[in-house]
Formats: sequence, C-alpha cells, structure tokens
Amino acid sequence: MLFDVVIVGGGLAGLALASALRDTRLKIALVEGRAPTPVTGWDARVYAITPANAEFLQHIGVWKHLDAKRISPIYAMKIYGDGGAQLDFSAYETGVPELGWILESSLMACELWENVKRQGNLALFCPATPRAIEMTEEAAMLTLTDGQTLSAKLLVGADGRDSWVRETAGLKAISTPYDEMGFVANFDCERPHRGTARQWFRADGVLAWLPLAGNRISVVWSTPDAHAKQLLNLGEEALCSRVANAGANALGEFKLISPAAAFPLRLMRVPSTVAPRLALIGDAAHAIHPLSGHGINLGFQDARVLADLMTITPEWLDIGSERLLRRYQRARREETVLMQYTTHTLHRLFREKLPGLKPLRNVGMSLTNALPVIKNMLVRYAIGAI
Repeated sequence: MLFDVVIVGGGLAGLALASALRDTRLKIALVEGRAPTPVTGWDARVYAITPANAEFLQHIGVWKHLDAKRISPIYAMKIYGDGGAQLDFSAYETGVPELGWILESSLMACELWENVKRQGNLALFCPATPRAIEMTEEAAMLTLTDGQTLSAKLLVGADGRDSWVRETAGLKAISTPYDEMGFVANFDCERPHRGTARQWFRADGVLAWLPLAGNRISVVWSTPDAHAKQLLNLGEEALCSRVANAGANALGEFKLISPAAAFPLRLMRVPSTVAPRLALIGDAAHAIHPLSGHGINLGFQDARVLADLMTITPEWLDIGSERLLRRYQRARREETVLMQYTTHTLHRLFREKLPGLKPLRNVGMSLTNALPVIKNMLVRYAIGAI
C-alpha cells in the first residue's frame, strides 16, 4: 500500500498532524493501537492550550466541535514563591481576551479522532501495531504485525515518550528522571475560581490549580515519588483537605469528582528529531516538566510546522528528503530548547536547598512582578502572541 505520509501514533500530536493535512493532495495513513474513548465524568488529564494553538485547532476544523461547556478560559494567573513572593499575570493587562484555555485530554482526543475518521485522504489502521521499519532511498516501509506493509515517502513518529519509531530508527533520546510524579485529580470548589489559574512553588513540589468549567478545578501536583504515593493512598476526605490546605484554602472546601492518578516525570532531549524519510513530533521528540503546562502546545506546533512545510512543498519535490526535514528540525529547535531549559532551570531553582537561595529566588519573582513591561513580554511570548 503506497502513501505519501504514514503517521505512527494516534495521540493528540499525531491526530493534529493528520487533520492539518486534510485539504492537501497527500495520501495519508494513520496507525494506532486503539481508538480514544470518552472519559466518564471529568478527565483528570488536562492541558493548558495557548491562544496560538487554539487558533491552530480552529484552522484544522476541531475547535468549533469541542463542547464549549467543558472548556474554561484562563483570565489570570497567580504564581506564589516559597518565601512570600507573588507573580501575577492578567489577560486584561496583557491586552488579550484570554491567556489560554483548560481542556480535558480526552475531549480533544475524541474530537480529533472523529475529525480524521471523516477525512477523505486518510486511511485509518486501528487496531494495528507496527513490527518493523525498513528504509530505502525511495521510501520508508512500515510492516504491521498482521503482515501488511505500508510504503511512504515520509514516516512520522508520533507514538509518545517511549516511542517505538524513535527507538527502532536508532534516534538517541537523553532522559533525565526528576524522581517526581505528576499527581492529578479534579475537585468541586466551594468558591468560584473566576478563570484564575494558581501555582505554588512549595517545599514538596509545584502545585497547580487549573480552572475547569463551573466551580471546578483540576489539580496537578508535581511532587517527589514518596509524597505522590502518600497522596494516592489518602482517603477522599483527607485528600480534599490536604489539597485545599496546600493552596491556603483560597477556594474554600473541596469535593473530589474524579479518581486521583499519578505518572512519572522526566526531562527528555532528542538531539536529532529527523532522519532521511523520518520525523518525530510531540512527546516522541521531547518531554518537559509540567510546571509550565506547555507539553501539548509544543506537540501541536510540531504538527503545524511540519504540515505547513509539506503543504507548501511543490509536488515534484520529495517530502521525505533530509533537506526538507532539516528545515522542520531547525524551525522547532529554538522553542523546544527554550521551553526545556526554562522549565528545567525553574524546577532546579526552587528545588535546591542551598543557604541564601530561597530569599534570592523570591526577590527575583517580586522584582519581575514589579516590572509590567517584562511581565507583559513574558506572558505574550508564553501564549504565542509574539
């Protein structure tokens, strides 16, 4: 079976890339082990979507189909240091309608899946599992476990942090474990959050309260393994009390509305995200600390840039050529490296216990909060407005 592009992985980044190519001449195949399914109740895995990526989702025909009742805009952010410092961001002061939106992972995944199912230039292989890759000068050959072989000018690995495509192709990944877990759960709140996201740098990790639709929040607590396991073992009432108290009871009492979960955290750098007839996107290409909430934003921008390059490439040029793919890698390197460096440095800065460092980092936060021009520049870069 002959294709122009074969995408391995039907996660958010892989589905976004397929959707972004819907109006092109390209013939696409998507290989995925299982289709996404809606989560009963509220999904504890949520993402903060920047305005730039909301525009991208609108462009590929997804945003307008998302359930607006389950999307919460972010109008303000409050960040608290571990020594009394505070940093505030406001959509109004920045000159934008919203700083971003909080969306459930399953909400986006299911709508993207429905989008590609309707796509005329796409063949969906699901359930399907890849077994082998063979590269030639003319094509990338992907063999599935059922014996089918897909031939493509370009093979895209969008199969997550433990990417089979990346490993099989021999692209090196450098992982740095944080010895932390991302603890996640959703809660009903006694008081309204008014579209404000809150984040605390604490001795036991980074705690984020992200606004959900209604008087609900999603909690992401990046914390050492032992503490995460302790939180998972708490009873419902004790957990609600622990999370509310950790945020100074800013939203009153909590009620748990989704099962708590936790996943290991690590920094992952991939020095080369491309090879002849191969490109990596999303978590297969990078992993960052979740304190910025930007993981999937990087993945969506990978998909956007790669799709744009393929779209503007004349029909007589090879979309799998190393020269073209190097352009994709260069275009994505700056933002990815900057985000990895920033989140890793912030994590290290607030985790270190060196004498004198605590007041220094809090003074730095307070100074930043007192400089509107710097604050405005930071937030506009973060939301993709510059």
